[in-house]
Amino acid sequence: MKKTTSLLLACAIAAAGATAAEPDPKLAPLLPLVGKTWRGSLSSPGAKPVVDVTRFELVLGGRAVRSSHSINDGEYGGETLIVWDKEKEAVVFYYFTTGGFYTTGTIGPAEGGFKARETVHGTSGGVREVEATSRVLPDGRLHVKSRYLKDGQWTDGHEVFYTEDPKAVVKFKE
Repeated sequence: MKKTTSLLLACAIAAAGATAAEPDPKLAPLLPLVGKTWRGSLSSPGAKPVVDVTRFELVLGGRAVRSSHSINDGEYGGETLIVWDKEKEAVVFYYFTTGGFYTTGTIGPAEGGFKARETVHGTSGGVREVEATSRVLPDGRLHVKSRYLKDGQWTDGHEVFYTEDPKAVVKFKE
């Protein structure tokens, strides 16, 4: 297991272009995503297809992971900075969106991946909290399943299967 983890870490660092940085070990659950771009579809019958492109990078000398994503070539998007918070003794994140709201939350390990819980700040259609579980599946796909707290009720959110797509690009409209 240690050899596999070391190899994953080395590959993640090389892929992210961070040759001198050692990632913070507290960010280990995120390392299988680092240096990769993922594409997933949130399409539902009768609705306009929704394509999400997400990229994870090791930044700040290995002390943080940045995730950028855009939906439908920039119709909506956001950036997340994920760091270890010594005071809270937790991995925390700050997600800023082109929709005019932001979220703050924590990430913890979950079986085969990690679980995030966040609080929404600002207007986002009445959603107050979001929980999501992310796992890299044995076939290499990234599976994300979420649920939302809106009007005092938890509701199932989206479920997306992402595939790695090195040619995909995160875009923001100007």
